[in-house]
Amino acid sequence: MTLAAATNESLAEISNVLIYSAMAVYTLAFFAYIAEWLLGSRSKVARTAAALTPRAAARTAGPAVTVKQSGGTAVMERPKVTVRAASGSRDVPDGPGAHGGDVKGDLYGRIAISLTVLAFALAFGGVLTRALSVERAPWGNMYEFNITFSTTAVGVYLLLLALKKNVRWLGLFLTTSVLLDLGLAVTVLYTESDQLVPALHSYWLYIHVSTAILCGAVFYVGAFATVMYLFKDSYENKLANGGKPGSFATSFLERLPAAASLDKFAYRVNAAVFPLWTFTIIAGAIWAGDAWGRYWGWDPKETWSFITWVAYAGYLHARATAGWKGRKAAYLALAAFGCWLFNYYGVNIFVSGKHSYADVGLGALRAAGF
Repeated sequence: MTLAAATNESLAEISNVLIYSAMAVYTLAFFAYIAEWLLGSRSKVARTAAALTPRAAARTAGPAVTVKQSGGTAVMERPKVTVRAASGSRDVPDGPGAHGGDVKGDLYGRIAISLTVLAFALAFGGVLTRALSVERAPWGNMYEFNITFSTTAVGVYLLLLALKKNVRWLGLFLTTSVLLDLGLAVTVLYTESDQLVPALHSYWLYIHVSTAILCGAVFYVGAFATVMYLFKDSYENKLANGGKPGSFATSFLERLPAAASLDKFAYRVNAAVFPLWTFTIIAGAIWAGDAWGRYWGWDPKETWSFITWVAYAGYLHARATAGWKGRKAAYLALAAFGCWLFNYYGVNIFVSGKHSYADVGLGALRAAGF
């Protein structure tokens, strides 16, 4: 074995160690996020809501009216004034966050974020050493794509936190899904370091695949926000109609941002990354022209990439169309993300085509017990 080969093998082993270390730290972060949610008890939220309700009612009713009468004064209550919100909207404030206003819960939340940053650094190191071990971009198979994708998704979350966006509530759900994604990567999708097939030897690999990974990570965050929006919107509708949600729903959903805030956030992240997804498809077509002599051939991957583009375009159009805002548009967003998921997992594992570079198929899944 040459010195270069031995070095690459050592780097691959270091990469594996870093990925497993990242999973261990993500697990600690997961438990810290759990502690944040548990300590942000519903009693704290309920006390806050109860304390605010009389004040809001007093502001709505207005001050009492004093009327002078012979021999004394009489106090008359001002009639209650009903203020109608704009059609289709509710004036609902954002929740206090996962910690629910609890100081100890907030501390555990900060610890969870610190652990998430550490796990992200370890995972990034694992991706980098994997790239160094194969002397190329670490996107040649599904294992490499998975570890890069999950690291990018966490990076998007941490960037939003750094930009002071109200997304800390997302931490528990994100770390849970990242752990599942990495677990799948190291158990089922793992592939030894190897060189690329000839068709992938192109600078377009760095352009096309990197943008696809970034788009997927942002779509991932947008999908989580959309799911939470649907739950919170149902909760707010039930309250507005005089219903009484269960204690668990109250404890959990009261701490999330308002449905309108979640809807706006999901729309903004999806709208921001949609042009990049468009560029990803165009870049892939140009790369296909260089590699295979044709720009478009309705390969399964190309077809589902286009279907995903159409689905997200439909969502963005619906979101700006009267009568389709809100839940209808949210369902379209989830359908679009479902198309993206199938484009990656379904097409790569179960469908053969020119993009079949995953080194994982039905045989590998059966061998793993699936």
